[in-house]
Amino acid sequence: MFETSSEAPATVRVVTEAIKEYVDRLGPIWIEGEISELNERSGMMAFIRLRDPSVDMSISVMCHKSVIAAAQPLPANARVVLYAKPSWYTKNGSLSFSAREIRQVGVGELLARLEALKNNLAQEGLFDSDRKVALPLLPQKIGLICGRNTDAEKDVVENAKRRWPSVQFEIREVTVQGAGAVSEVSEALRELEADKTVEVIIITRGGGSFEDLLPFSDEGLVRLAASCNTPIVSAIGHEKDSPLLDLVADYRASTPTDAAKRVVPDIAEEIAMITAFKDRSRRRLVNLIDLESARITNFMARPVMKDPMVLVSSREEVIVALKDRSNRSFAARLKLAKEELKQIKARVRALSPQATLDRGYSVVQLSNGEILTDPKRLKAGEQLRMRLAKGEAAATANGPDK
Repeated sequence: MFETSSEAPATVRVVTEAIKEYVDRLGPIWIEGEISELNERSGMMAFIRLRDPSVDMSISVMCHKSVIAAAQPLPANARVVLYAKPSWYTKNGSLSFSAREIRQVGVGELLARLEALKNNLAQEGLFDSDRKVALPLLPQKIGLICGRNTDAEKDVVENAKRRWPSVQFEIREVTVQGAGAVSEVSEALRELEADKTVEVIIITRGGGSFEDLLPFSDEGLVRLAASCNTPIVSAIGHEKDSPLLDLVADYRASTPTDAAKRVVPDIAEEIAMITAFKDRSRRRLVNLIDLESARITNFMARPVMKDPMVLVSSREEVIVALKDRSNRSFAARLKLAKEELKQIKARVRALSPQATLDRGYSVVQLSNGEILTDPKRLKAGEQLRMRLAKGEAAATANGPDK
C-alpha cells in the first residue's frame, strides 16, 4: 500500500484501483448462506442476495443463468453453498461475487451438521441438568418471544391468564422463520434478560418443517440462551420437534399451552390445595386439643387429685417404715458390738497379771524394784517386797534355800 497524508491524499481512482488489484489477487472460495433474493433479469445473468442465517449480513452474488438452472429447484430461503470469486467494480466502488457453481444444502447434510454441533455443545456441558435453573413458583411478569399475531402467542397468554388472571407479560413479537429470525429472537432475548422485572422467559412458535425450525438450532442463539440467568422455557413446534434450544432451555414444553401451564400455577388448584391444608391443619389441631383434654381428664380422675394428702400420707408410711427399720438395725448392731466388747474384755482380763494374782500367786521384787525370778540371787537379810492380789507386803530373805 501507499502512504498518504492530508497534504498528499490519494485520489478515488487510486484507492479503488488499489482495492481492485488486491481483490483480484484473491482466489475463488466456497460460501454458505441463504438465498434471500433471486433476480433472473432478462439476458443471461442472474443476481442473488446471499444472507447469513445467524446475523443481519448479506452479500451480492451474480451468476450465469445456467448455474442457477443446474441447482433448480430452489425453494424460498434455500440454504446453498456456492463457489464464487470476488470482484471489485472501480466505477461505483462495489464488491460482488461471481458464482461458478451452486449446490443446495440437503436435509441430510443439515442434520449431520446439527448432530455434530449438538455433540460439541454437549461436551462443553451446555445441556447438563445441573446448569438448569428452577422456574419461579409464581412469576409476576413473564417475558414472551413469539411470532407476530400467532396462535402460539394467544395460546400462552390466554391459558396463563385463565390460570392466574393477574399475571403480566412483556411480549416481543419477532420473525420466527427465515431471514432475520435468529437476529430478532436473539435481540429480544437480550432485552428480556436485561429487564429485571421479568422472572421467566418463554420462547415459542408453532409447528413447521425442519427448515422452518432451523433458526432455533443456531449456535449463537443456543449459546446466548445458555448464558442467561433468567429461566428459559422453550416451546418450539410440536412434541416430536427437538431444536437445540430445547436442550439448553431450563424447561422444554411440548406445546405453547404446556408452557403456560408449566410457568403459571392454576389459581383454582392452589385455592383447593390451600383449603385442603387448612382443613388438615384444623383437624390436626382439634385432635391435639382432644388428646390433651383426655390426658387432663385422666389426671383429674387419679386418686391423688381427689385427696392430695395421699401423696404425703403414702410417703409418711414409707418414712416411718424406714425409720423403724433403721432403729432396729442400729440396735442390733449396738447389741452385737457390746457382746463383742464383753468377750474382748473377758479375754483381756483372763490374760492380765491381776488374774494370776487373784489365783493366789504373788510377785516378789527386790529393793530396787527388780522382779525376783531366781532364788539363788537372794542374800540373807535382804529386804523384799511382795505384791499380792489385794495389796503389798514386806519380807526379809533368809537366804537361798539350800
